[in-house]
Amino acid sequence: MTRQHRWRPATWIAWAAAAAAGIALVGGASIVISGWLIRGVEAANGDRHVAQERSSLGDYFGGVSAVFSGIALLLLIATLLVQQRELRLQRHELALQRAELGAARDELRRSAEADMRALHVQLTQMAMEDPSLAHVWNDYPDSPSPVLRQNLYANLTFSHYVLALSWGSYTEAELLIHAKDLLGSTAFRRYWDAARARKAELPPESPEGRVFRLFEQALAERRGGTTPPRA
Repeated sequence: MTRQHRWRPATWIAWAAAAAAGIALVGGASIVISGWLIRGVEAANGDRHVAQERSSLGDYFGGVSAVFSGIALLLLIATLLVQQRELRLQRHELALQRAELGAARDELRRSAEADMRALHVQLTQMAMEDPSLAHVWNDYPDSPSPVLRQNLYANLTFSHYVLALSWGSYTEAELLIHAKDLLGSTAFRRYWDAARARKAELPPESPEGRVFRLFEQALAERRGGTTPPRA
């Protein structure tokens, strides 16, 4: 049979005593070595009085370090403020660039609109020179050639005022005065009677729709006898 080893209380006591002796030996050796190292450092750098003086000097430099740390913090805050100002200037420049791009886009739109108006004028001129071409549009059917030419020219005049109002060349009040003058012409009144039904279908907020409402207001004022006399 296999013999089982049992630890007796005396064995535990012996091991505990040996461990305590080892710990005490290591601790004592550490104390001796630490004292020897301290004496060596003092012998190389001076006694404890010198060490205290150096400690005071270190405290002085610690205060100077705190001052430099405060200066560094102020410089950091100043840098952040400068960066914030630069970002604000950049945002302002971007806003100006967006405004310039918007102005350029509006200018391109106006240029394209002017090209379309020029094409419309060219087509109208062709129809005025050759009345047979006007039947393609079928705007004024069965009109004699002189009347047809007058209607086409009156439509060009109306388109001119639409463009002028869109570009800000005339205010609505100024355009109203011009409309009253035009409606005093028998030829333009004939054109207006022939075209007003179609123009009434224009969107109210479109440039043509705005000018149509102004002409209708001018016509109503003329019929009401409120037209101011010409200078």
